[in-house]
Amino acid sequence: MAKNDTLKTASVLAFERKLDPSDALLYASNWDKRQDEQQWQPVVVREKSVRGTISNRLKAKDQDPAKLDAQIENPNLQTVDVATLPHDADTLVARFTLRVLAGAGTPSACNNAEYQAKLEQAVAAYKQAQGFGELAQRYANNLANGRFLWRNRMGAEQVEVSIRQLAQGKATKEWNFDALSLSLRAFEDTAELKELASVIAAALAGEQHLLLEVVAYVRMGSGQEVFPSQELILDRGRGDKSKTLYHVSDIAGIHSQKLGNAIRTIDTWYPNENDDDLGPIAVEPYGSVTTQGKAYRQPKQKADFYSLLDNWMIKDQVPTKEDQHFVMATLIRGGVFGEAG
Repeated sequence: MAKNDTLKTASVLAFERKLDPSDALLYASNWDKRQDEQQWQPVVVREKSVRGTISNRLKAKDQDPAKLDAQIENPNLQTVDVATLPHDADTLVARFTLRVLAGAGTPSACNNAEYQAKLEQAVAAYKQAQGFGELAQRYANNLANGRFLWRNRMGAEQVEVSIRQLAQGKATKEWNFDALSLSLRAFEDTAELKELASVIAAALAGEQHLLLEVVAYVRMGSGQEVFPSQELILDRGRGDKSKTLYHVSDIAGIHSQKLGNAIRTIDTWYPNENDDDLGPIAVEPYGSVTTQGKAYRQPKQKADFYSLLDNWMIKDQVPTKEDQHFVMATLIRGGVFGEAG
């Protein structure tokens, strides 16, 4: 198709997220009684003061033995937040809800009617040709494999994830998964995963309302440390608490943003020149992975969200099937994507 010389990217273009998780609250229980909510105890955040030693990398001028000995004599005092299971409980319970909303690809704000019409046409073509099955399958995997537990999943003896579909406050369907049997680096398609994916796809397509309750049971060991989200405090002063953990009404929790990042860790379509086995990364416009300090979707390679979207809308260059999945997943993620003036 020919390039559309008159169509311009909207200067105001915003999308609401279509996967909307709540915060996760953390509780303690025992594995044998994990299904009994009456036995759950809230995981509380408490302070701990510790005396550390100097362990940071020293500059060349500070590596003199006498200077180092003098620094070692000064204790590194810290006050930190910590959360642990009680000594009579061996299982962490993490519970949150997830709404899956319709209207994927429909902007919540757009100041260019012609551009919006073109976008809706492209989204309709994607739904017709691809559907939401592939994306839903990957989202379902990330719920079932417990990726949203982050560090709490590592080293666990057993992890069970129970997912219930709620309607009028009651469970209408339930799926149970052995999370450790599912890979974090590949997406599987068992019968239960296919069934869960089908209801997610139907909700994204606007065919049904969907609210899921997700409960993960993690057998970690009595008294073991658990890992809620850490709060970002920008104006922390010298001598202030060096680590602050997130809690809701005195119950330790995981931020909804952190859950959302885990659920959308489905992008395996990014350029991988060295053919490294990196596994999926979170869907982000530039393929940003903050833990590696790297963006895997560079504008120079025309692999970033904005290049793909503009080529699709403005230049009528339909992306590959894989890049179409990425563009739609980014629209489901939501964000403000207008062209700055």
